[in-house]
Amino acid sequence: MNSNESTGSIPPWNKVYQLEELESWNFTGPSLAVLGHPIAHSLSPVIHNAALKRMGDRFSNWRYYAFDVPVERLDEGLSLFHDKGFLGLNLTIPHKVEVLDLIPDVDPVARRMGAVNTLMLGQDGYLGRNTDGFGIQNALKKELGVDLSGADVIILGAGGASRATVVQCLDAGCRKVWIGNRSMDRLQELVAAVGGANSRLATFSLTTPPDELPESALLINATSLGLQLEDPAPADLSAFPSDIKVYDMIYNPPETALLSEAHKLGLSMANGLSMLVYQAAQSLHYWTDAEIPVESMFEALANR
Repeated sequence: MNSNESTGSIPPWNKVYQLEELESWNFTGPSLAVLGHPIAHSLSPVIHNAALKRMGDRFSNWRYYAFDVPVERLDEGLSLFHDKGFLGLNLTIPHKVEVLDLIPDVDPVARRMGAVNTLMLGQDGYLGRNTDGFGIQNALKKELGVDLSGADVIILGAGGASRATVVQCLDAGCRKVWIGNRSMDRLQELVAAVGGANSRLATFSLTTPPDELPESALLINATSLGLQLEDPAPADLSAFPSDIKVYDMIYNPPETALLSEAHKLGLSMANGLSMLVYQAAQSLHYWTDAEIPVESMFEALANR
């Protein structure tokens, strides 16, 4: 017997579900989920369910699940989740960009970021939002004591994660944002995507960082270099100002080659685990309209 064959019974959250299982989904309680492919590595069910457990009786039968959804089945899957009444969905690789053309409404900030990681149930489909910017802004404050307002920020990479970070930095009032990448064409595409030339934006090649990079800046790795243990650092930190703070958006492995180099240089540094928590907390706040016990999410990660 499947765990959800009895209407109203709560399926176990700590497993990975397939889209086929959604077709016979009978749980009538409030449901949330993260969709990705692959998804078994996701920590989202751990932190969301830990928070819901701490949020009192009103949320005692809310659950958050993980579904493995191949990109070619995302459109089909969104219809099924909507039919089943899932109140909210998180999206991770490879769905955050693909979904933009599949939902009826996208928040303007998410549209500028070029990605959606949070869906909210609507009458005719899902509303797309992006909480990654909120996540990194609050993570930087917690881990490194950096307030983006008035800050000088150096961002490595010109992909989707970089675009979202640039938008957040500009909206939060950074003094200047420096974006470094190996492909200058990709850099120009990124600048155009976030609104075009701007006195607060500067670009440079990672192979030759400019001498005029600001002292006491914050450096953020928004590249994928570091996801594999054998990956090199995306840049040589010795070519940057000696008093920068380093934030790597990657959290697994917990110490990338970039952070290892930062450690050897005695720099303040942090990995992306805190960003994961804060973006999740903001998603959960959107869905529940309640105060989120963020510390319970950190505790769940520490005890997993």
